[in-house]
Amino acid sequence: MSLTPLHILGAAAIGVGASLLMDAWNLLLKRVVGIPSLSYCLLGRWLLHMPEGTFSHESISAAPQKRFECPVGWLAHYSIGVTFALVFLALQSGDWLAHPTLLPALLFGITTVVFPLFIMQPALGLGIAASKTPKPSQARLKSVVTHTVFGSGLYLCALVVRHLLPAA
Repeated sequence: MSLTPLHILGAAAIGVGASLLMDAWNLLLKRVVGIPSLSYCLLGRWLLHMPEGTFSHESISAAPQKRFECPVGWLAHYSIGVTFALVFLALQSGDWLAHPTLLPALLFGITTVVFPLFIMQPALGLGIAASKTPKPSQARLKSVVTHTVFGSGLYLCALVVRHLLPAA
């Protein structure tokens, strides 16, 4: 499928919306169940160490803090959500944005869990699939559920976007 400017705008909207839903889910987990989420400031710290050639850390929390790590981390988080939405729309056959369905969005969201489990967590010093965390099984389950929420968010936000951008 070729992406038109309206598709790109729609992808940006559903990527931001799905990321917001994921953040709301993580906030709920933190406040109700006491399960914390990764600080996006640490994501920013990881990214800001990269220009110096450091791509992996023994412990990202022990790495020197970087100026603007929090805004960089939050910007990266939402940029990743938008990028995932763009990739998702590019992979869809037909005009999914005009007629969203849950299953493809859900499956795509679940698939995106490979990035934190096998790229981010190891690079942050948490081990492959959170193997070095105090509760690896809980961290893995949380990652899978959180990315499932992201996939659900892609679908739910697409339902809204299709009414705002009917030509998409």
